[in-house]
Amino acid sequence: MLNVVGAFSIVLFILTVGEIVSKKTKAFIPSVFVSAALFLIGFWTILPADIVTQSSFSKPVVYLSMYLLLTHMGTLMSVKELLSQWRTVIIALAGIVGIIALTLTVGRALFGWQQVVAGTPPLTGGVVASILMSTAATEKGLTAIAVLATSMYIMQGFFGYPITAVMLKKEARRVVSEYKNSSVNKEEAKVEEEVNKFRIFPPLKEENQTPYIILLKLGIVAWLATQAAPFLHLNQFIVCLLFGVIGREIGLLEDRALNKANAFGWLMTVLMAFIFANLSKATPEMLKEIALPLFGIIVIGVAGMAILSMLVGRLLGYSKEMAFSIAMTALYGFPADYILTIEAIKSATDNPEEASYATDIMLPKMLVGGFTTVTIASVVIAGIFVKML
Repeated sequence: MLNVVGAFSIVLFILTVGEIVSKKTKAFIPSVFVSAALFLIGFWTILPADIVTQSSFSKPVVYLSMYLLLTHMGTLMSVKELLSQWRTVIIALAGIVGIIALTLTVGRALFGWQQVVAGTPPLTGGVVASILMSTAATEKGLTAIAVLATSMYIMQGFFGYPITAVMLKKEARRVVSEYKNSSVNKEEAKVEEEVNKFRIFPPLKEENQTPYIILLKLGIVAWLATQAAPFLHLNQFIVCLLFGVIGREIGLLEDRALNKANAFGWLMTVLMAFIFANLSKATPEMLKEIALPLFGIIVIGVAGMAILSMLVGRLLGYSKEMAFSIAMTALYGFPADYILTIEAIKSATDNPEEASYATDIMLPKMLVGGFTTVTIASVVIAGIFVKML
């Protein structure tokens, strides 16, 4: 058994290799794809299944990271920006409808009813959908079907990561070109501090914006979000995002709070390591047993998603690359949607002004898309499909 430092070093080595490959290929091969592949190979060969837990990234610290990160993500958007994303929500839902439409028709004809019913909800995003479907299948004695539902959640990212990376790079180049060719004054195009009419709390002096104080405020807002979630009948993580937006609007939270606290990179590392821990469940035997319906349903579902999301996106004024990327968040959700977007922007921009412009346009769409698909739609769909199994 490895000690905590040894396990930690191995996990970080894998994440580092993914990052290096992404930079060398200018995000053509995304870091999350490389890291996921290395973890999968490692679990099949020499890595212990619990190496992520051994490295100290256990559930309590992971959930803390998630709460703080999502509250922080709220500080990247204003209320006006959040409300303006209604088209993003429609496109994300259109992508989900596209998945269901093709899997329940073409997929059913090729692979059968039970496989399609069990595999579709996890494909629309989220571990909760996977758990619901695998549990229902197990209770009915359908072991292979239960394995399919679990494997769908684990393996869909291998399709989602590279496809989204390509789409986002094209979108980033388009946005940067738009920025360079715009007649709008470049200084005016930069993100500016808005005069916030909702501000209640005066801004902290810079010397008081210490990591302790910033993290304390983020913690309080995240805690309030978890307490309010049951009364609002919303997922805790969605409420954290919303409360982050509100906290920024009223002046309680700083813009880009975790970056100012120098804690963003660490919390993201914790979360990414834990995400890849799920790959330890995907054994070669498991994948061999259900490989054909697994990959078949993914291909069919992604095709349906692409067709409908691009069509609806075009009607709503989005590029086909942006619309497809928004829908593709169903295959991985947060934090991969954030990482893929930032990597694409870095590969397509030459200076901070371009990067800031592209981030303000692309990142809110990807974050809202991820919450729409993974956190909301997939759970609703799983609740319906459980009764159809």
